[in-house]
Amino acid sequence: MTVVEARETAAPSWRGGFGRLWAAAVVSRFGDSLRIAALPLLATSLTDDPVLVALVTAFGYLPWLVFGLIGGAVADRVDQRRAMWAVDLVRGALLAAFAVAVALGYASIGLLIVLAFVLATLQTLFDNAATALLPDLVAPEALGSANARLQTGQMLVSSFLATPLVPVLLAVGVAMPYAADAVTYLLAAALVVSLRPAPRERAARPGGRTLRADIAEGLRVLRQDRALRGLCLSATLCNIGVGGLIATLVLHVTGWLGADETAYALCLSAYGVGSVVGGFCANRIGRRLGRVRSVFAAGAVQIVPLLAIGAIRSVWAVVLALGVFGFMGMVWNVNEVTLMQQRSPADALGRISAAFRTLSLGGTPLGALLAGAVAAAWGLNTPALLAAALFVLATAVLVPALKEPGSSPVSSPEVSRPEVTRP
Repeated sequence: MTVVEARETAAPSWRGGFGRLWAAAVVSRFGDSLRIAALPLLATSLTDDPVLVALVTAFGYLPWLVFGLIGGAVADRVDQRRAMWAVDLVRGALLAAFAVAVALGYASIGLLIVLAFVLATLQTLFDNAATALLPDLVAPEALGSANARLQTGQMLVSSFLATPLVPVLLAVGVAMPYAADAVTYLLAAALVVSLRPAPRERAARPGGRTLRADIAEGLRVLRQDRALRGLCLSATLCNIGVGGLIATLVLHVTGWLGADETAYALCLSAYGVGSVVGGFCANRIGRRLGRVRSVFAAGAVQIVPLLAIGAIRSVWAVVLALGVFGFMGMVWNVNEVTLMQQRSPADALGRISAAFRTLSLGGTPLGALLAGAVAAAWGLNTPALLAAALFVLATAVLVPALKEPGSSPVSSPEVSRPEVTRP
């Protein structure tokens, strides 16, 4: 793989393709946040069985483990723009039908589980296609800035617009959050339809090639790149820790700290604020330190707030720690995605993106189960300490990748996208 050094100083133009992709992503995230906040409330109104309520969330993750790699392989085979707007049209139709069912009183736990599974299955194709499409819409030197603006915009509408709006919509009608989500999907589809990405040179695909062969090839490319391989393993370890922290945070705040639900909401808000601020700074940090070093630094710094959460019995200490944790988490996310887009061959980017998401989302429920066992055995503060230990391992895994191109503080790699040698 040929690596060419190129300074990353450009910002993407809001005019044209990137502006519309950003608007589509932000509108879609707004609707998703409405649904995600409202769905657990609907589930608890239908049953008091915690297992059934948990199944709604579990089936929202399961498709990534079952279909994630397939979604990445399909995203590399098709026109990503068409795949995205087609998926959004289907998701909009599904949410509209679900909103009607809820309004008429036909909602059930079984219906919620099926909806969560189908939407997440479609998302495996949409998210991988979106990651693969972005390099066609912005110049290579603007990828970092584009990713930062995308993720910051999504976090802003999710934390500060969508979540506070849910009680207002529910006061109007129990089906309103889902109807609003359906509308956002249709708006996002209309924005994506209008995109006209620059044509990209792609290697010819041999006829009769199977999805299984495509998936195996994508995993091989990921395994052979030391920086991407280390980043993927590191992200998996981190997500095991984060999954455990998220699953037990409410118990940590209300149990170990003895605080109330208001304090828990304050902790979540601190994380959201830190993430938004981190989004504004992430690309600048990436340009200054280099992408690999920025991810390494973010993971190393996050160890400190995790230790503080697990060791200091103070709500305000947890609020401050989660703000720092969210800030550095956004620095990690922006530079991780940018590095993946820069180093991946064009015709394997969807599959490499799928491998990252499959492993990361697979680590989240594993971390939740592990943290529950640890909290029951050794105390409600121990999941945070476990997460800190996992982040130590994650940063250690990244050490060999620091020697790779892209870790330089003055430049980041622009990878030529040659034809991938196929077996």
